[in-house]
Order: sequence, then C-alpha cells, then structure tokens
Amino acid sequence: MEKTNVMEPHLPTLQEMQQWTQAIGRAQQLMLEQAAATTGQALPFDPAIVARIQTGFADEGLAMWQRFLDSGGLLRTSPDPAPATSPAARKDRRFADPAWTEHPFYDLIRQSYLLLSDYLLKLADAVDGVDPKQKAKLRFATTGLLDAIAPSNFPFTNPQVVAKTIESGGENLVKGLKHMLADMEKGQLTHTDGTQFELGRNIAATPGKVIHETPLYQLIHYAPSTETVLETPLVIFPPWINRFYILDLSPEKSFVKWAVDQGISVFLVSWKSADASMKDMVWDDYILKGQVDAIDTVRDLLKVKSVHTIGYCVAGTTLAATLALLAARGEADKVASATFFTAQVDFSQAGDLTLFVDDDQMKMVDQLSSKGFLDGRYMAATFNLLRGRDLIWNYVVNNYLLGMDYPPFDLLYWNGDTTNLPARWHRDYLTQLYRDNLLVTPGAISVAGTPIDLTKIQTPAYVQAGREDHIAPLESVWKLTENLSGPTRFLLAGSGHIAGVVNPPAAMKYQYWACDEAHDTLDAFLADAKETKGSWWPDWRVWIERLDSQTVPVKGARVPGKGKLKAIEDAPGRYVKNR
Repeated sequence: MEKTNVMEPHLPTLQEMQQWTQAIGRAQQLMLEQAAATTGQALPFDPAIVARIQTGFADEGLAMWQRFLDSGGLLRTSPDPAPATSPAARKDRRFADPAWTEHPFYDLIRQSYLLLSDYLLKLADAVDGVDPKQKAKLRFATTGLLDAIAPSNFPFTNPQVVAKTIESGGENLVKGLKHMLADMEKGQLTHTDGTQFELGRNIAATPGKVIHETPLYQLIHYAPSTETVLETPLVIFPPWINRFYILDLSPEKSFVKWAVDQGISVFLVSWKSADASMKDMVWDDYILKGQVDAIDTVRDLLKVKSVHTIGYCVAGTTLAATLALLAARGEADKVASATFFTAQVDFSQAGDLTLFVDDDQMKMVDQLSSKGFLDGRYMAATFNLLRGRDLIWNYVVNNYLLGMDYPPFDLLYWNGDTTNLPARWHRDYLTQLYRDNLLVTPGAISVAGTPIDLTKIQTPAYVQAGREDHIAPLESVWKLTENLSGPTRFLLAGSGHIAGVVNPPAAMKYQYWACDEAHDTLDAFLADAKETKGSWWPDWRVWIERLDSQTVPVKGARVPGKGKLKAIEDAPGRYVKNR
C-alpha cells in the first residue's frame, strides 16, 4: 500500500504571531469595555498598568509560540511542557486528560487559553476608580465568559470528546443531543439520574409523621429510636429556597436520622413550594405563620417551656429575626438555643450573590414572577452560575459532548429538586437584606408592626460556617456573632455550603476548627482555633446537652401522632412533592 502524502501544515512566523497576539490583546480590551458598559461609565484604566499587562501578555505569547516552533510544532512527536512558572503549567481539572499536554495541537490550545485567561482577568483587575460592586461584577462576568469559552467545552477542541466520537462512531454526540433536548424541554440542566431516587424510600426516608399543616408548611415529627430523649425538643427550619431533605438524604448522610439516634425529639418544617395563592406572602409570614407557629405548636404539644432551634441559610437569617421579635415581645424564653447553619444577617460581605440585586436584575426578577411566584429553576440557575465551571460546563461536557450516563447521586438529585418562591417575599428579601442590608440596623425592619433589633437577642447560639462557602462566605457568617448578645460558639467546618453541613461522623471526612474561648474578631479566632478531624456534629451534640441534659421517657406525645396532634400522613409528606 502506498503511503499517502500529507501536506505539512504552514507554521506561522514570529512576526505573524506578534501581529496576532497584539490583535487578540486589543480584542480582549474591547470585550472588557463592552462588558463594563452596564456600569454607565467609561472604564478608568491606568495606562501604565494596562501597558505592562499587554506587554507581559505579548511576551509570554511569543515565548509560547517560540517554544512551539522550536519543538517542531504540529510535527513534534514528544510532549514539550511549558515551564513550571507559566500559567499553562497550573493544574486544572478541565485539562486532566493526558492529551492536553502530550499532543502538540491540544497543548497549544490549552496554553493559549490559559494565557488569554490570565490576561483578561488581569485587565479586569486593572480597572480602578469604580464602585467595588461594579468591579466585582465585571470580574464575575469575565470569569463566566472565560469558563464558557474554554476549549474543553467544544467537541473539536476537546481531545477526550474527539477520541470518544471516533471510538463510538458518533453515538456519544447522538446520546448527548438526546440529553440536551430533554433538558431544554424541562428547562433545567440535569446532574444525576433521578429515576434512582424515591422520596420516602431511599431519600427523605427517616420514619415520622406529618402532625401539623398550614398553607405555608407541614410539620414533621420523627419517630424516636431511643427509649429516652432530651426533654427539650429540636425544631429544624430548612431554607425554603430548597427542599427540606438536604438534612435527610440517604440514611448514611441524614442529619435528621443522626439527631434522632442521639436521643433528641426532632421536628422539622417542610415548606410548601409557592404557587399563585402565595403571591402576597412576605417575610413576616415566614416568621409568624412559619417559625413562631412551629415553635408554639411543638411547645404546646409536648408541654415544654422552650425548644432548641436550627436555621439553615435563609431560614437561619429568618431565625435571627424571629428571635429578635420574641425578645421584643418578652417571649425569648420560648427558644432554649439557636443553631445557625451557614446563615447571614449582615450582608455587607455576602459574596457574589450581591451581584444579582441591582435595578436591572430586579426588573428581570419581576418579569419572571408575573404569576406571583418565581419558578425555582431560575433560582437554581443563579446558584449554578456561582460555580459555573463545576455545575454547568462540567455537565455540558459529560452529558452533551461525551454522552455519559447520569450517575446516581442523592445530593445532586436534591440540588435539581427546585422550589418556587413567593414573588413579593423574594423581592423584599433581595432588596431589604442583600441590597440595603437593613437587618443589622436596629429598628430598620419591623415584623407585624414591631421593630426588631438583633442585639437584643440573648439566646445561646451555635454559629457554623463553611471554610469554602461561596454562598454564605466565612467573613459574612462571622458577622452574626457580632450582632448577637448572648453566649455564642462559633465553629468553622471544612468544605462549603452543603458538604460543610452535611458531614456525618461515620464518613470521617473534612475537619472543623473551634476555640474554647470566645473571640472578638475572625482573625483572632482563626489564629487560636484548633483543628479536629472529621465531622463537627458530635461537637454540636455536646453543646446542646450542656445547655440542658434532662431526659424524659418516650411515651405519649413524644411518639408521632400519639399526642393531641394526630398523624396527617407519613413523612416526608406531600408538600415536599409539590411542584
């Protein structure tokens, strides 16, 4: 068989490379200026800084091309990795496949993209003299753009996709197209195989009964698994922007089951996903008809003076408002303790979510809420954007380009199980708290006509933050300790907003940091905190028992449905299944 003559590819000269590099630099600056047009002002670049950045970009680009040409370009047969100090040498999971460094074509694409990313981000950081939030918005938009245009996201510039396409005869792209069309039909990116989970069977499966129901929530009472329980019961308030069972995933991960097995009477609020009937609901309703009502219901059922409480994320913010209201009413003794999971009350350092609360964003929220509620899929998309590389583009590659089967993963199933939000409440929350930061100003917010002041809260508090939390940043959660006046234990958990909370002891994952003594500043806490391997849940259990170790036998109303409140239905109840 005769060999086919292959035409050698034209290798550009250094002069051509220099011209292209300069053109790319000018194009990228134009892109930044266009992205910043929403600020309504010209970008105030320091010419000297921009010149230095552009010179560095051009020099590094030419050096990259010189290495490429010196090594034989597309005709080289062995890898020629970039120097360890170059941007291209950084570890990046998107480029984990060996072909990205071993094949000259993909190696060039990878290095070019990383070099361009460095340049564009440096140029964004070089903007000065604008409002810090506008600058943060510009950097966020730049990062999002770079994540979107990564060569790993396109079939012909991703070596893994090319290899898979050749191997399968294109079946991966056909399968990926089916995945994409299905996602377009349901209006949401799929992360996992939802057919593998069933509420009440292998997820949200801790035994219990719904014993109380209102138009806003169902109250679940979980069946005790011990002969005696702590006299003071626990009422858990999950965030209503998600389904409650983040705290009751598979039995091995369930905080609810673990707490029940620890000898605690556990009650949990399952919020109703909003519909048109809830269009006029505001924050006051979630405080009074939600949290206060649940607290009073459990107190009356068990004939106890007070309850322990947990508030997760937005429900923790609301719990702080509830405690302030009870304090103003002289009813603070209804709550024996308050535990806050990744909750914020001072939103001055609330992270990238603050970028979604300007006037333009509010107009869009209003348009999306024309039926009186916001479709939960839009909120899910917002949270995905905060980690677009991991929660969007990673799945675009796996699902649509590689055509991979969806893995069964309970956490991702929960993440895709969205809830709708009352439009009026959602807008008020974004504007009054995230934008205007009124909650930390005494008297700036009233509940049912009563001005509230967080500094009046004397309730013992346990404040948990996540070291890598991108939704409720550590610095923001810490501020909760500065606004409470009672005894407070602050604890920093490894990982982020979800894994930092849902970390069962048996898994022996991550770690936490805590101090025996209280500290006035976060820096002082971090300097003194001691690291402990594994879950922080046992630390919380010790803290709860130190407040009140009195136990009672499991009988009567301590058994779900056996007291004055009869069982309405089995847990997890129908509210969690409403769309």
